Amino acid sequence: MSAELGDDGGHRTGSGLIDVTVPNAARVFDFLFGGQDNFAADRKAAAALVESAPSIAATPGAARAFRRRVVGHLTAGAGIRQFLDVGAGMVPAVNTHEIAQAVDPACRVVYVESDPMALAHVNAVVNAAPGGIVTCVDGDIADVNGIVSAAGLSGPMDLPPGISASGDVIGDDEATLDASRPVAVLLLSTLSHVPSADDAAKVVAGLMDPVPSGSYLAISHLASDLDPSLPAALKQWEATDAVPMTLRSSAEIVALVTGLDVVPPGLVAANDWRPDESDPPGAAPVPLYGLLARKP
Repeated sequence: MSAELGDDGGHRTGSGLIDVTVPNAARVFDFLFGGQDNFAADRKAAAALVESAPSIAATPGAARAFRRRVVGHLTAGAGIRQFLDVGAGMVPAVNTHEIAQAVDPACRVVYVESDPMALAHVNAVVNAAPGGIVTCVDGDIADVNGIVSAAGLSGPMDLPPGISASGDVIGDDEATLDASRPVAVLLLSTLSHVPSADDAAKVVAGLMDPVPSGSYLAISHLASDLDPSLPAALKQWEATDAVPMTLRSSAEIVALVTGLDVVPPGLVAANDWRPDESDPPGAAPVPLYGLLARKP
């Protein structure tokens, strides 16, 4: 953890859109992973969470390792070349576009983010590989139709410019996804922000209905049944006036992908999903599930 809990140091917002007095889940994860894009409220909330549920400390690292493995499998193993990453958060050193474009530089990635600080961060640091496309759009998980439209999956609309390898401005058609080709939809730690099970199912259906057969859905989700100390820790989180986070059981998460074909090994703790040589041995258990499913 790289900053003092009560000191914002050089972290300042130039916009009234960001309330630095209320913790934010993306910034808390950034702090727990050793990042610099967080504020005193985030650091204090992180410390309280870890004190109540120590497994939280290892969760950001496990979440990023799951992202690396699942995106690597989708590109190298399943031939996917398009990604819709909803809820990008604070982009880590190696994120979806870098993982995918390391396999094929021509991959297209559309990030979706609603938090103004995270959105600005993504737009500031993304850099497409030669021949590839990366763009980030302002969208909220509560507005699935808006996300689908912004990603180019339901017809053209006005969009912010995409980012080409050369830094040139690219047009709407180039900056979005091709609805005729398979897409990997990534909901990584995103559905925890949808309280209702019915609404979470509608989010999944709303994002998967427009994409063609052969598309994939990757989910990581905070678990209600892997660490008995986590529910109490989340009650402390809610007392801070932060956006609530919802825990779900294995059965509740599997129910969200009804109609899709679950890819082996199925729903497992995130650090047990196809671990490889890049994962440190004896990784601490985390209260986070990981799942990949294919649209038949």
